[in-house]
Amino acid sequence: MTQAQASSRLLSLDVLRGITIAGMILVNNPGSWSYVYAPLGHAQWHGLTPTDLVFPFFMFIMGISTYISLRKFNFEWNKTSLFKILKRVFVIFLIGMGIAWLSLSFRTYRSLSGEEMGFFERFFQAITNFGNIRILGVMQRLALCYGASAIIAISVKHKYIPHIIITTLVGYFLLLIFGNGFEFSEQNIISIIDRAILGTNHMYRDSGLFLDPEGLISTIPAIAHVLIGFYCGKLIMQTKDNNLRMQHLFIAGAIMTFAGFLLSYACPINKKIWSPTFVLATCGLAATLLALLIWIIDIKGHKRWSVFFESFGVNPLFIYVAAAVFSILLGNIFITYAGEPIAIKSFLYSICLQPYLGDYFASFIYAVLFVGFNWIIGNFLYKKQIYIKI
Repeated sequence: MTQAQASSRLLSLDVLRGITIAGMILVNNPGSWSYVYAPLGHAQWHGLTPTDLVFPFFMFIMGISTYISLRKFNFEWNKTSLFKILKRVFVIFLIGMGIAWLSLSFRTYRSLSGEEMGFFERFFQAITNFGNIRILGVMQRLALCYGASAIIAISVKHKYIPHIIITTLVGYFLLLIFGNGFEFSEQNIISIIDRAILGTNHMYRDSGLFLDPEGLISTIPAIAHVLIGFYCGKLIMQTKDNNLRMQHLFIAGAIMTFAGFLLSYACPINKKIWSPTFVLATCGLAATLLALLIWIIDIKGHKRWSVFFESFGVNPLFIYVAAAVFSILLGNIFITYAGEPIAIKSFLYSICLQPYLGDYFASFIYAVLFVGFNWIIGNFLYKKQIYIKI
């Protein structure tokens, strides 16, 4: 068997997954949000930056992984497959809510510092502030999109999935067109519906507006996003020849990327509303990058450089969750420096890095060091062959 006809498992898929997780951690953890290099920030509204690619890339990969995992059940609707899907949805969603709760608890505890109350009363109010918890977020979107896509995959003949994707994206585009969906305001139909269903106390506020980038309505095109990844997984797994895999992905990626950017004149590329062209462009770029990685890693055998990303890629959600928890702790646990309390994160950035590296470079280096810290954990698990499934 030639190298191009390797086993059905693709190392390149783990590497791309690792690249996206490392990227998500990097862009989510600058030393200071006031000093972020432009490529490491999201587009303010319409447009696409490198940072806007990492989350949709991961969702595309999740679609591929969904195909691979459900193949074990022959895509059949039964108690075992349904239980597995619903259990995973529940666990991932609950973890996302747990991260939101932890962050809110720390913020509430600090906000009560001026109140005349004892420690235990203040602590209890902080951990029970459920009336202001954000319901949706990154992990919650992953859960909902995985659940919907997986149920579709075991309920519908796969030849109809492209029709579902197209219908969903076209329908969502019409909703945006007729509901001021491309307007950055609370008159946007997405904001109106999300506020009606979720309530403003449970939403993310963007520049003072209740326009949640992981809201309920914009999750609909994100489901189509995962389904595209699912169908690309079908293209990959239908052949064991890596040259054909690469060609199929490259062609699909080129078509979607071209379509996304061409149609953006009528339907702007926008991550915050997860516009249809954002789906097409980012899925296209993800498929193209995966094709390139298949050629470099699985066909040409250049693997040594990819070990760093493998450590992230084999335990992606666990490392992402761990990084989120560490980030919250570093930003909310205080130490005493020069007689004054200061958060650990602020100490590392403002005292240890910024005076020597400057505002922007210190902020970037802090993010890089934070990625490195999480890599140490991931690499330990990788070397011990410990795989934590969520």
